[in-house]
Amino acid sequence: MHEHDLSYLQDILYFLLAAVVIVPLARQLRSSPVLGYLAAGVVIGPSLLGLIEETESILILAEFGIVFLLFAIGLELSVERLKVLKRYVFGLGTTQVVVTAAAIALVLIAFGQPPAAALVIGGGLALSSTAFVLQMLVERGELAARFGRVAFSILLLQDLAIVPLLALVPLLGAEGSSVLLALGLAAVKATAAVGLTLLAGRFLLRPVYRVVAQTRSTELFVATTLLVLLGTGYLMVLAGVSMALGAFLAGLLLSGTEYRHQVEADIRPFRGLLLGLFFMAVGLQIDLGLIAEHAVTVALAVVALMLGKALVIYGLCRAFGLPDEIAARVGPLLAQGGEFGFVLVGGGMVVGVVPPVTGQLALAVVAMTMVLTPLSAWAGQRLSHRIAQRQAASGGLPDIAEEVEDLQDHVVIAGFGRVGQTIAQVLAEAHVPYVGLDLDHDRVRRCRGLDLPVYYGDASQVDVLHTAGLERAKAAVITLDNPEAASHTVAALRERAPEIPIFVRARDLGHRDELEAQGATAVVPETIEASLQLAGIVLGALGAGDSATVIVEDYRRENYAKLGEIITPRGRRSVED
Repeated sequence: MHEHDLSYLQDILYFLLAAVVIVPLARQLRSSPVLGYLAAGVVIGPSLLGLIEETESILILAEFGIVFLLFAIGLELSVERLKVLKRYVFGLGTTQVVVTAAAIALVLIAFGQPPAAALVIGGGLALSSTAFVLQMLVERGELAARFGRVAFSILLLQDLAIVPLLALVPLLGAEGSSVLLALGLAAVKATAAVGLTLLAGRFLLRPVYRVVAQTRSTELFVATTLLVLLGTGYLMVLAGVSMALGAFLAGLLLSGTEYRHQVEADIRPFRGLLLGLFFMAVGLQIDLGLIAEHAVTVALAVVALMLGKALVIYGLCRAFGLPDEIAARVGPLLAQGGEFGFVLVGGGMVVGVVPPVTGQLALAVVAMTMVLTPLSAWAGQRLSHRIAQRQAASGGLPDIAEEVEDLQDHVVIAGFGRVGQTIAQVLAEAHVPYVGLDLDHDRVRRCRGLDLPVYYGDASQVDVLHTAGLERAKAAVITLDNPEAASHTVAALRERAPEIPIFVRARDLGHRDELEAQGATAVVPETIEASLQLAGIVLGALGAGDSATVIVEDYRRENYAKLGEIITPRGRRSVED
């Protein structure tokens, strides 16, 4: 093995060792794994131990972490759901990038920076960290929450904005070039590339995957997924668009196919490993010596950027009609600089637009704000909860229609007691959006204080179902403990949306039959299920082993028919007794 190859192997070993040692420590301290990866990068980087000196090749590989992350996000969306978000993507997102970049550029010009350098740095700092924010939202199961959807919409537009910004950097360093003409050509080129990708993907992906799936080769299926992901990214790069956006489009195209879940499972290990490498690579870029030398300047710039950006985003969210508590959550969440800031400022330094010292300080600010993202997000969460609690205490509850207008393919949960809350937690873990309806005012108020999408309303009323977006929902779950109310709700749901799947909690077998007659898709009798689970545990404890599972599943498979033979005609009272 050549010495050059040994050097690469040594760097990989250092990365793995740092991750194995430091990331578990971060988890023990109940900190985000992202911070653990960042700390690991700082420790092994030039600022401390100096185990890794050459960072360029590492950064190239680490960028694939963002590519895989956006591919996974695309898989969880759909074209229809993206259309619903267009107001926040193209309206709020565009306004945020333009206003934030202009404000930062004007401040830099006021401090004596050349206009070209101010424009590049302003554009770079206006973009937030897609990798950091989305990873945090996914880890916490908050991507489906309203503030998560708004934050994702802004981040998506920021990824689109990198196209003209990257085209602008070399033009600012050239003499006599037409900036507007070049930007126009870049926009046309990017639009054509995106359109062709969507067109080709729509007609080619499903047939290709159908052929590959018929081979029953796991390796070939994974290879096909990697080819689609990286191939789309490569074509986007040739057209002047970021690879990350190409990966997102590939995921979006696959999201509507029957192969989506297998694709998601296949890329999960790649995504986790490469994202960890990306965060460690960011840690490598943190120059502690430079930060110490200009500590006051960097500290003031970090505070000014995060506070100013949070306020701008908060104000724009309010201007676009978002509630106070949502705006207070989104602003601090997106207050940091992002990975594209490294690309833009670094590119500006290469072509001579950004002075070296100014560029290094700007990169230090980007890195430090990314490190502070969990703290900023926590502050926004606390502020949002305080606002929601204050509004709830004053008797005001949010309007359902206004808050769910951008929701698509969600689940309506009627009744948000212990059963409804458990279902909601599982849905959130799977990144499935939901809307909870409950008639307990205090319960709704407490849920709103926890930033949960729960609203006061009677699910058996047609108008309430309409405001909850039932026509755009993917399913409905009825968890009401009142049998009569549950039956009325199922009837109202079936009348309003004849095709929607309705899953219901029943009291017993008699109640189950009644709900099925009303049009329920699937019914789970809670007393029977609890009895079967308890019986299975008893059999297991008595040494029945696998036969216990077989017996219990046999009852379920026959839809509880055997149990009907041992229940008296007065079925409901017998079971309840």
